[in-house]
Amino acid sequence: MAKIVVKQVKSTIGRPEAQVKIVKALGLGRIGKTKEITDSESVRGMVAKVSHLVEIVEK
Repeated sequence: MAKIVVKQVKSTIGRPEAQVKIVKALGLGRIGKTKEITDSESVRGMVAKVSHLVEIVEK
């Protein structure tokens, strides 16, 4: 399956709790941390909700 690399580029401080939980569920938590995740519709939806906090690099 296709993989995407998600990188956190902004902090979750002061963000709504739902956005903080999504970032944690993606396996992130600190600025600069990256995670390789299997691409799926649910992951794409999560990334869309926090697109202002993360960056995507498609493999």
